[in-house]
Amino acid sequence: MSARDPLADLRRIAFLLERANEATYRVRAFRSAAKALAGLPAKEVAERARTGKLTELAGVGDVTARCVAESLAGEEPVYLRRLVATEGTDLDAAATELRTALRGDCHTHSDWSDGGSPIEEMALAAVELGHEYVVLTDHSPRLKVARGLTADRLRKQLDHVAAVNEALPEGFRILTGVEVDILADGSLDQSDELLARLDVVVGSVHSGLTDERAKMTRRMLAAIANPHLDILGHCTGRMVSSRPAGVQGPGDRAHRPRTRGESDFDADAVFAACAERGVAVEINSRPERQDPPKRLIRRALEAGCRFAVNTDAHAPGQLDWQRFGCERAALCGVPADRVVNTWPADRLLEWARTRR
Repeated sequence: MSARDPLADLRRIAFLLERANEATYRVRAFRSAAKALAGLPAKEVAERARTGKLTELAGVGDVTARCVAESLAGEEPVYLRRLVATEGTDLDAAATELRTALRGDCHTHSDWSDGGSPIEEMALAAVELGHEYVVLTDHSPRLKVARGLTADRLRKQLDHVAAVNEALPEGFRILTGVEVDILADGSLDQSDELLARLDVVVGSVHSGLTDERAKMTRRMLAAIANPHLDILGHCTGRMVSSRPAGVQGPGDRAHRPRTRGESDFDADAVFAACAERGVAVEINSRPERQDPPKRLIRRALEAGCRFAVNTDAHAPGQLDWQRFGCERAALCGVPADRVVNTWPADRLLEWARTRR
């Protein structure tokens, strides 16, 4: 049998573990092994596998070495075969139709802030999923626990993204963005000059989540009135379960509450403002967020809002979590034509530019 690509198999295993929300140490084992072997000539990898010396390399353990040996022997690694055999259930027809209509993801993170993988790896995973674009939205400066990007770091990231885009497959591109903190007074945690340079801006509340109703409503309405805000992220801030074990970024390793209730705000006023200003309401696909809850998705739909079904991915495998958001959107009757990331990149960019 001809050899398989052991690096591709290791990365596929890591992707499936991330998608299944498995423990960080499991994901890291396979990504570390792939990184350790990537810098070696193929002949050396094969020789080490033949002589049992793969585990002498830092980052390669017994399990990952066995997977490499199986790949080089032309066999699908047993570990990979088990993961594929135990994948999740199929989506129903309405959710599948919406998932198929999605062209990209408007809320993702890299290791520039609290994600676990380089921008390039996130982009290539999005390509494999059939996306036409992915919006990179690392955090803004005030969220220090998530290594939020200062203005200087964000400028450097913009240059880096431009260089990465030159090397990506034709027909796919990374769009620039930020997940900007909505501050206590409703202002956005980045300069207008920089926000104007970005393709898509997601704004989220990360602090003061227990502010009283009137204060939180004023705060959100002020942010929505800002012409640079395109998408209102995870609007209630709730956590319905513990932080997922598979998240790898430094910010996500920090202490997080197991569960958290919803912020209290005047949903009718907030969604009416979103509809009037053309700000999309995010349907956050993270399993521990499921934000907003279905009753608020329905109210936003009735208010005339647009939506963005996003993953808030912090690792490549989490980019396939859009299916969870699609299931919730479909249950609430959200039509595909009200979801901005069903649009081609050029239409999405024109929408953002026109709003400003």
